[in-house]
Amino acid sequence: MVCEICGQVIESLEGSGVSDVVVESLFGVLVGLGIVLIIFLGISFYVYTSLTWYTIGRKLKYKNNWLAWIPIARWAMILQLGGFHWAWIFLILIPILGWIPLFVLCIISMWRIFEKRKYPGWFSLSLIIPQIGGVLYLIAIGFVAWKDLKKRLIV
Repeated sequence: MVCEICGQVIESLEGSGVSDVVVESLFGVLVGLGIVLIIFLGISFYVYTSLTWYTIGRKLKYKNNWLAWIPIARWAMILQLGGFHWAWIFLILIPILGWIPLFVLCIISMWRIFEKRKYPGWFSLSLIIPQIGGVLYLIAIGFVAWKDLKKRLIV
């Protein structure tokens, strides 16, 4: 969508008599802004997920919850919190054939973690929903990390 808009802007500028240097400069600026936006979103996603898993680990009294800040170690932490041995993370070294069972183990682990925190385990299935699954996953781990059910359950 953004590329279509950029293309339309550039085509309209080319027909208006604006020099090629200006068009190329504008295109370069737009590409640069796109790259900066992607980097910013990536860092934001990393910090948010690290904070949520750190908080979940702390609330479940996991002694090495700082592992949430290390990308591969975070998945080992999730496996341990879900009741699996951390060594299953080595499946990541086997392309495709190892990634699929590791993904399934992580989904099962998250199901168990969500149930330990008194949330529905099916929140973990948000990762397998196409297109909107990533956003649902971010919302689900945010709820599990920072929303306490104790106050609602007393009513």
